[in-house]
Amino acid sequence: MIRINRSMGVLIVGSAWLVSSSCWPAPSQTPPPVEGFNVQPERRDFSQERLAQLKVPEGFEVQAFATGQGNVRMLVQADDGTVYATRRHSGDVISLKDDDGDHRADTIRTVATGMPNLNGIALRANRLYLAPPTHVLVADIPSNGNLASPSVFVDGLPEGGQHPNRTIAFGPDGKFYITVGSTCNDCSEPNPEQAGILRTNPDGTEKALYAKGLRNTIGFDWHPTTRQLWGMDHGTDWRGNNEPPEELNLIVQDGNFGWPYCFGEKKVDPYTPSKPPGTSREAYCDGTLAPGLTYQAHSAPLGLVFYETNRYPEATRFPDAFNGDAFVTFHGSWNRKPPVGYKVARIRFENGRPVGFEDFLTGFLIEEGKAHFGRPAGITIAKDGSLLFADDANGVIYRVSRRPQ
Repeated sequence: MIRINRSMGVLIVGSAWLVSSSCWPAPSQTPPPVEGFNVQPERRDFSQERLAQLKVPEGFEVQAFATGQGNVRMLVQADDGTVYATRRHSGDVISLKDDDGDHRADTIRTVATGMPNLNGIALRANRLYLAPPTHVLVADIPSNGNLASPSVFVDGLPEGGQHPNRTIAFGPDGKFYITVGSTCNDCSEPNPEQAGILRTNPDGTEKALYAKGLRNTIGFDWHPTTRQLWGMDHGTDWRGNNEPPEELNLIVQDGNFGWPYCFGEKKVDPYTPSKPPGTSREAYCDGTLAPGLTYQAHSAPLGLVFYETNRYPEATRFPDAFNGDAFVTFHGSWNRKPPVGYKVARIRFENGRPVGFEDFLTGFLIEEGKAHFGRPAGITIAKDGSLLFADDANGVIYRVSRRPQ
């Protein structure tokens, strides 16, 4: 069956979408048609046999810290070792505690409920900060581990739209940062707070736009030496298998990163129906900031965290070569054939600047890319220096650690 949507210029043929160029304005000439795909690998259940298929570098090992936890998304760990995880579909928070030191969660509890589409989480001074789409809540953590009734910390965030997943963190400057994705795949946003990063005072007051032109930056963190903010941005869908790239951006105050008019190395997006006010797309893109690195389109980065070796015990921390590097979780594609992502990558930095990506944990894509058994989401570094990351498809929290010497 073939169906033509003339208003959007999309030809749908089975699972492949051919994006017509005839209805899209372009900077100078009509771009060629773009072939796009809706390819979603089927989910397979987690098992110990599949766990053994995961590949990590020599000297590391991977295990399941917890299984069967539903749509687990973002993670933090408290000083007492308790891990807190958000669950977007159920709108709640769970706590997980390893009671016997075997690096597996023994006590798992639901500690907060009633927050639809909850994603972001942050921890500071024994207070937990939680981010559903339109506000941020804060709750004290009493000694019994239960959360106190949450109160509003920041209100009036933009509506979620296509990208409702807010992520949050306190920066080295003490300020509070909130990511706000775009409402759409490709459009001019009427709300200037959309498609950017917001910043508030430490008490949640004086919310202001920090950076713009970021379609959907979910994973972000500060380099441990330079204290510069880096984030992974999602490129626009339906531009083909290899464009636009996912971007690793050095995010600076008042920076403009180009979306929806440009991507990558300040390249004009010839397919966007939007036009910047008062100028051409070429002139607008010239004034934007290029990424520090780019990565394979449609990989869908969700979590990013830097590693600082001297923060962790010598016996369990990663080798010194990882100091100042970052880890990013790639949730995996749906708009590409063959699929990509479904893994954890390392971003190597030299002298505070990114120099390249390399695979760190792979193996979730199976059956020649037709299936998967995990989609990496949030990631954090545990108090012993191991990596914890969530899989929101099978509800597993994985632990990657240095193999005992």
